[in-house]
Amino acid sequence: MKEKKLSMVLPDGSELEAESGASAGEVARQLSPDLARASIAAALDGEIIDLGRPIERSGAIRFLKEDDSDEDSLYVLRHSAAHVLATAVRSLWPDAGIGFGPPIADGFYYDFDVERPFTPDDLARIEERMGEVIAADDPFERQEVTLPEARELFEGDPYKLERLDEIPEGEAITVYRDGPFLDLCRGPHLPSTGKVKNFKLLHAAGAYWRGDERRPMLQRIYGTAFFKKSSLEEHLHRLEEARRRDHRVLGKQLDLFSIQEDVGPGLIHWHPKGARIQFVLRRFLEDELLKRGYELVYTPHIASEALFRTSGHLQAYAEVMFPCMEMEGEKDDYRLKPMNCPQHIKIYASGQRSYRDLPQRYAEIASVYRNEKSGTLHGMLRVRGLTMDDAHIFCTPEQIEDEIYDLLDLVDYVYGTFGLDYRVHFATRPQKRIGSEENWDMAEEALRKALERRDLTYTVDEGGGAFYGPKIDAKFVDAIGRQWQGSTIQLDFVLPERFDLAYIGPDNQRHQPVMIHRAIFGTLERFVAGLIEHFAGAFPLWLAPVQVRAIPVADEFADAARALQEALRGVGLRAELDDRGETVSYRIRDGELQKIPYLAVVGRREAEAGAVAVRKRGADEKQVVMPVEDFIERVLEEDRSRALT
Repeated sequence: MKEKKLSMVLPDGSELEAESGASAGEVARQLSPDLARASIAAALDGEIIDLGRPIERSGAIRFLKEDDSDEDSLYVLRHSAAHVLATAVRSLWPDAGIGFGPPIADGFYYDFDVERPFTPDDLARIEERMGEVIAADDPFERQEVTLPEARELFEGDPYKLERLDEIPEGEAITVYRDGPFLDLCRGPHLPSTGKVKNFKLLHAAGAYWRGDERRPMLQRIYGTAFFKKSSLEEHLHRLEEARRRDHRVLGKQLDLFSIQEDVGPGLIHWHPKGARIQFVLRRFLEDELLKRGYELVYTPHIASEALFRTSGHLQAYAEVMFPCMEMEGEKDDYRLKPMNCPQHIKIYASGQRSYRDLPQRYAEIASVYRNEKSGTLHGMLRVRGLTMDDAHIFCTPEQIEDEIYDLLDLVDYVYGTFGLDYRVHFATRPQKRIGSEENWDMAEEALRKALERRDLTYTVDEGGGAFYGPKIDAKFVDAIGRQWQGSTIQLDFVLPERFDLAYIGPDNQRHQPVMIHRAIFGTLERFVAGLIEHFAGAFPLWLAPVQVRAIPVADEFADAARALQEALRGVGLRAELDDRGETVSYRIRDGELQKIPYLAVVGRREAEAGAVAVRKRGADEKQVVMPVEDFIERVLEEDRSRALT
């Protein structure tokens, strides 16, 4: 039975009585005509609804305005902009098939089934037509329809009919119309197309229908929209800066890595300079882990399916696990390992453990392999061959808090070394989980206490934990404000139980240890991609693949430049010699383009005086002449201290 009078709770806690069936816009007008004019949508108990939608239940209501800092407001704007895009495309390509057009982080997209890919000229035409749709200021009209009515409306449209087949019986079906365009859509939308003002189409790309490479290839147009022109301009500037920092472009320019299509997509070839970066990162982390009581282990790249059957990975992740081979005389096939935890568990289980032996900390920077869908692969960010800085800690329940505290300290030390800010997210028990509530209570409390002991500000991700335990994620923030997935710390009660792990407690009885999965870099591929984009390829000296390039101004000074290179290498620095037959200015310019921290120029004066003319990357002064010994000590100190500038 419908309520006759509704009690609407406002953001300040006050209440307003409204008629049942009154629209959100009418409720706003009841409060204030100015509020009604300024509002673009409403949120009822957190659900965003159109201003024109009737309200039939009491609840907390908030009115959304044109606010670029409000994610809910931007969601409504961008959803509406996506429909304006579809309206424009359908008017220019009347036979275009229409997929779906959701708002996404920082923008929106829409998928279309057309005969050929969209060109830049097409996007310009579409933008112009979108302007006409906006100028028409047509209302977004919402209508609830029955399933038969919806099938009739979208007869001959395979994409919409497929979606209709998936809607549960009894669930409301809504369509929206703006001008001549009708679409199957949940909403919400702005009151009219004229409210969409500051938008930009960014690019077009192929996208499989519903992300399935076995389905038709559609053409996806990406765009963005803001309420303020200044916000749009700032965003476009950030995008341009992101393109300048693109790790795929810089990776090729600086000769760091490549992906060879005849080897396979998603498989990274680390070139010598990229491999030097990986080597420095490995040595940095492994040295620190040894100081912190870890043991380094190495495990095989392949394992019997029996191992992954026991762990449960085969049942849950078989589609992303590469088959390896069928070995004659063996009862099981083999798989390339997608993770290291089962093998680290086997090392733990290889002998009897006492509570006095715990915690056991095993670390391995290992190659693992996952059969990611080809459409999801992206440079070094999403790959099939991953280099994980993996570690697993086996401890008693009483040790969890201290171990998490130490791991948070390690995360802070590593990110601090790179000058990276980071954001911490604490993910709690999901609805579908295993294990006792007592274990979950203990685990979440231990993680929370460790976070508070570290005095860390964190965001709680309610229900975002894994089914086997809660977790902490740390995302680092790059130079232009983007967040990158980095460190993760996860508690696990499941695998110790599956493998019947135990330790002998002080009561001389068997007890089950708790397992902590952790990665600090995450994967070296993704972390290095993030560093490339954060530093725009200009790595701090301690991480730079080439720290010094020696440049003789003429052939007669090549021996002096070579001696400088050898002296630098002799103390462990990464130096190279550029004695090509090009002009000095060309070689200096090339060194600057390669973003080498120091260019050391050697001419007659420097050779005779045992000195070097130093050009530091990014320095105001062009070059400074100093004795070779002083220069070497300067570079050594910068390397030893891991200075960021």
